[in-house]
Amino acid sequence: MDSSKPSSKKRKRKHIPITDDNLVSKSLKTQPADDASTSAKSQDNEDVQNGETKGHEGGINREGRETAEDVESKIEAAPVGDLPRSMNLSLPQTGPEPTKFSELSLNEKTMQAINEMKFDTMTEIQQRGIPPLLAGRDVLGAAKTGSGKTLAFLIPAVESLSALRFKPRNGTGVLVVSPTRELALQIFGVARELMGHHSQTYGIVMGGANRRAEAEKLAKGVNLLIATPGRLLDHLQNTPGFIFKNLKALVIDEADRILEVGFEDEMKQIIKILPKDERQTMLFSATQTTKVEDLARISLRPGPLYINVDHRKEHSTVEGLEQGYVVCDSDKRFLLLFSFLKRNMKKKTIVFFSSCACVKYYAELLNYIDLPVLDLHGKQKQQKRTNTFFEFCNAKQGTLICTDVAARGLDISAVDWVVQFDPPDDPRDYIHRVGRTARGTDGKGRSLMFLQPSEVGFLKHLKEARVPLVEFEVPSKKILNVQSQLEKLIGQNYYLNKASSAKDGYRSYLQAYASHSLRTVFDVHKLDLIKVAKSFGFPTPPRVDITLGASMGRDKKVSKRRDYGSQPKQFRNKRKVNG
Repeated sequence: MDSSKPSSKKRKRKHIPITDDNLVSKSLKTQPADDASTSAKSQDNEDVQNGETKGHEGGINREGRETAEDVESKIEAAPVGDLPRSMNLSLPQTGPEPTKFSELSLNEKTMQAINEMKFDTMTEIQQRGIPPLLAGRDVLGAAKTGSGKTLAFLIPAVESLSALRFKPRNGTGVLVVSPTRELALQIFGVARELMGHHSQTYGIVMGGANRRAEAEKLAKGVNLLIATPGRLLDHLQNTPGFIFKNLKALVIDEADRILEVGFEDEMKQIIKILPKDERQTMLFSATQTTKVEDLARISLRPGPLYINVDHRKEHSTVEGLEQGYVVCDSDKRFLLLFSFLKRNMKKKTIVFFSSCACVKYYAELLNYIDLPVLDLHGKQKQQKRTNTFFEFCNAKQGTLICTDVAARGLDISAVDWVVQFDPPDDPRDYIHRVGRTARGTDGKGRSLMFLQPSEVGFLKHLKEARVPLVEFEVPSKKILNVQSQLEKLIGQNYYLNKASSAKDGYRSYLQAYASHSLRTVFDVHKLDLIKVAKSFGFPTPPRVDITLGASMGRDKKVSKRRDYGSQPKQFRNKRKVNG
């Protein structure tokens, strides 16, 4: 569509070299934390008997570093939108709010942990959320990722357990529900640090972990439990020793994401099973959709407090984030990415791709040509995902290439760059992706999105979503031209070519592109297949089958499975794509 392709004269551009200190030196003004296993710390020296100590209980040590081996040993050893219109909500009272954790009159043990975590000043969601939660109010919170909401709900939860003197025999008093295994592990890590001086037990249950070990730990008593919806419902229905009748607080984190990935029915069953009397509920969601409002209605008590820390912001993305895009043809995309990563190897970078097969192929390719990267996607086994996640979290530099499995909620420290090699499905996904950098009160970070000339209409959608970007212009002489070497490598390397890695990546890219929700912008018929093939190292497009209407992989959102009945005739069912 012509209207979606503004000319280069109309777009603001920045002429930038690709240098070792990144693509951008200055930018125009930019816009204004998970399924698994159980670990519990008991009062009867169980940890000592298991070879664990109170100072380091496997997983995260006092330096804040956690290894996958620690997590696995722990697993095996232990078991906003606008104000919703249809709910009777109350708004926070105006007046001075505490700005420091020391002003909250918290338990001495909690404050000791907060000081050890080196937190002093609260973020906005913490300032506005913690006091009413400490007072027992139900809260519906609208806050972007990176806002500090994990501590906002964990601190009141820990304070409640401590005040009630919960013991393992009392069962679960606080339940935190998270959409993904990685986010659950992250919340568990924060809870571990926060409860380091408390006697209450804590644990995690999630899909992909040892269910029997989880059930054994639940039977011993887990006071604060972090869980993913599917595994939680399984334990609620099928684990006799799981005591949850004393539940005092329920936290639903990333509620919109939980519903997006298809857990609506599970959440309704969970809410129905859990006790309602005297239960405080905290529901956090970056966006307020009809489904989120429905979930809030059945889970929150009447008249919950509504806290929105985003509505006054000029932009939808966080402060301190410099955002840009670069327009280049398909055949130059990988060359540009290779050049960028090569010159930023000492930085910490996350690169997003559209499919699992693309991540797998490009990870194999980059590692083969001595540009080391880590990869994370939904088709990996849980152990591999856990290994990769913690390795990248603990790294001071390096590159992680991934699908959107890592785009929501994960708190990975000190990320310098977020690169969107494949554009996101919609502006909301863009916001969640760039939310991996510039996190925290004073967080800084940069993002770069690759667009083909036919895709610049996406900028209009981002502008409507209050996302400010500036165009980056990369001099062609700064792009390393390794195309001939790439094609020679793919042609001769059995593992990359004959084993179908490259072809699978090419096929999955086309399939994901054809399933894009914004088809007026991302039109598969506008792709130059010869140029697309070159970005995968093929001199000519390989012959592949494109199956439309099938699931795009486990990491594709269930709610975004497309109805392909409206596809042009030649793209229905299967299409042979040949150069």
